[in-house]
Amino acid sequence: MLSSGRPMAVQVTLSRLLIREMTDLQFVEFAEVGGTRRFPIAIGLPEAFAIERRCKGLHPERPQTHDLLANVIEALGAKLIRMEIDELSNGTFHAKLILLQGGVEHTIDARPSDAIALAAAGDTPIFVADQVIEEASIESNSPEPSFGDDEDDDVELTQDEDEDDLDKDDHSEEDD
Repeated sequence: MLSSGRPMAVQVTLSRLLIREMTDLQFVEFAEVGGTRRFPIAIGLPEAFAIERRCKGLHPERPQTHDLLANVIEALGAKLIRMEIDELSNGTFHAKLILLQGGVEHTIDARPSDAIALAAAGDTPIFVADQVIEEASIESNSPEPSFGDDEDDDVELTQDEDEDDLDKDDHSEEDD
């Protein structure tokens, strides 16, 4: 059950990050744990770089926005225990960060790209409402979705993949 009280959440993993530096539109792809469904979410370029950096465990000299929020969560004695994508409305995904602080769960509304960047740095599980994954999913036996023919920095991400196996190009998140 999702924190919103809605039934049936499906656990997913971040399976692919598609970075196309020549456009503003980037994609993250999720894959259903133990299933065949997958779905993409469009995100911005700075968020894509932040997700890539956090997946690789790279730490900039000065904290970026997502690092700052992670530091604040930790300083307040809270822990990010899961991320949820609980709604798809008019083509827009809605996410929640679930924090545990002093035995109390707190649900924080967030953009999926920000929530993904926070969850990507650790072993934070990601859950998606079943109705969202049904609406947005692509079956694994379907052809790969077309994200365009630009030269891509397509980073495959799997649970058992070593960070050293990820794409070696370094990107830095732009300051807001």
